Amino acid sequence: MPLATRFAALRPVATGLLFPFLALALATPALAESPWRLDVELGPAWQTRNDFAVPGEGGTRLDLGSTGAVPAARVTLVRDLGERWSFRLLAAPLATETGFVPDREVDFDGTLFPAGLPLTQEFRFDSYRFSFFYRFPTDGPWSFRAGATGKIRSADIRLTGAGRSASRDDLGFVPLLYGGARYDAGGPLAFDAELDAAGASQGRAIDLSLRLELPGTDRLRPYVGYRLLDGGADNEEVRTFATFHYLLAGARLRL
Repeated sequence: MPLATRFAALRPVATGLLFPFLALALATPALAESPWRLDVELGPAWQTRNDFAVPGEGGTRLDLGSTGAVPAARVTLVRDLGERWSFRLLAAPLATETGFVPDREVDFDGTLFPAGLPLTQEFRFDSYRFSFFYRFPTDGPWSFRAGATGKIRSADIRLTGAGRSASRDDLGFVPLLYGGARYDAGGPLAFDAELDAAGASQGRAIDLSLRLELPGTDRLRPYVGYRLLDGGADNEEVRTFATFHYLLAGARLRL
């Protein structure tokens, strides 16, 4: 699907998210020292790795490699709990669709797809997280934070083609470590880095963002940046690893 078509499909979502967001920011005065912050971001995401096999032992391993950009959105709500602690809620849906022609017969979860005929993989990876983190004391432009994240992962891989269809879905909980760093010297620009990550012999999860905050108001501050999303699992039931690179644009609203 062309990138323009994909972003056109996302337009109603973007409108539903951004218009109320901006209207609230412009219609109400800034709240000094409000403990609530809402981030909304949109942007294209490029897949550079997508290999999978179902089951992990015995299924045909496929490597779809790089594809064109898909639209992605993310919403984050942060609540400061006193002087040092904060709580974060995050929703980050992601879906791709990749067409390919296998050069050999594909065994996907017991369904056989013949070689040489077009197949379509639909990949969905929705992430919902909650975090508690500590904001370390600072007396300079650099500040740091660290904590833990609980991630609820809702994932689905579907193959369709040659008159057949098969899918594998997964819903699970993943504990992650959380960290962040910020540089803000009080000028018009600020830099912020944020990481959720974990690794084990069975797989890994990495979500790293680097963003430049632009001039704004006490209530609303826009930003642009880059995000790396990488991870997967390797076990008897499923093997799947994927990597995505995002360009992002968004805004932080102090509620």
